Amino acid sequence: MSDSKKILILGGSGFLGNALYRELLPYFNTHATYYTDNATFESNFKFHQWDLESEDVSILLEQVKPNVIVSALRGSFDAQVHQHLSIIKYILKNPCKLIFLSSANVFDAFTNYPSYEYDKTLSESVYGRFKIKIENALLRLPNNKYNICRLPMVFGAKSPRLIELTEHYKNNVPFEVFPNVVINATTHKKLTQQLHYIINRNRKGVFHLGSKDLVHHDDLIQDICKELKFENPLLKSVYNSNEDRYLAVMPKDNLLPKNLQMTIQEVIKDSVIIS
Repeated sequence: MSDSKKILILGGSGFLGNALYRELLPYFNTHATYYTDNATFESNFKFHQWDLESEDVSILLEQVKPNVIVSALRGSFDAQVHQHLSIIKYILKNPCKLIFLSSANVFDAFTNYPSYEYDKTLSESVYGRFKIKIENALLRLPNNKYNICRLPMVFGAKSPRLIELTEHYKNNVPFEVFPNVVINATTHKKLTQQLHYIINRNRKGVFHLGSKDLVHHDDLIQDICKELKFENPLLKSVYNSNEDRYLAVMPKDNLLPKNLQMTIQEVIKDSVIIS
């Protein structure tokens, strides 16, 4: 191991949490949580069974004593807010920081342009407002105590979005696309490399971990279908506005090294499912 850092990934059995666990494990003392009974996780002493809704995270933190906590949690919004407030109390008293995986949805009330790291957040969705609540609590901390990492749509081989697209194609079921929504995107492969870098270099503050260019949602899905050699996929266009609507988190202030930056073309290439 190249570093003595101990990392705890909350939500380590989920898609992104598990991809990050696999990325970090060779380099750090990496631990993770899971909730549902699973023989694979139960036999791995680096995985800790933990119930977001009934067990306060402070007990787990005292047991593991991580230097870096990564929150890749899903589940009850109220329970997540409660647990993040417990995490904040812990990191203020211990040599520890939190990396919070947030979302482009914290900007979903702003539709006329892409959003950058230090733009004001405002959301019309329940999901976006929940993420903002946790972000605002973190922004009150010293900036060496947190990273807020906002994510766009995540693609990549074997990602839930690609699996859903493939299932729709195989079953001849229409897949919804949004011709008026302009997005940027990423893949789990690139995202985990970016988080690895942020942890390794002790980077501070807010990061937008999306591609540096933009695309209409329907164009991206069509291009991925071409890359996957899907012939005549059934795509159902959904128009939720008359004009282009942006839902994109663009990097500007906290840029990562060039090899860790991403383009839409790379998202498309990385979305070929390898069996």
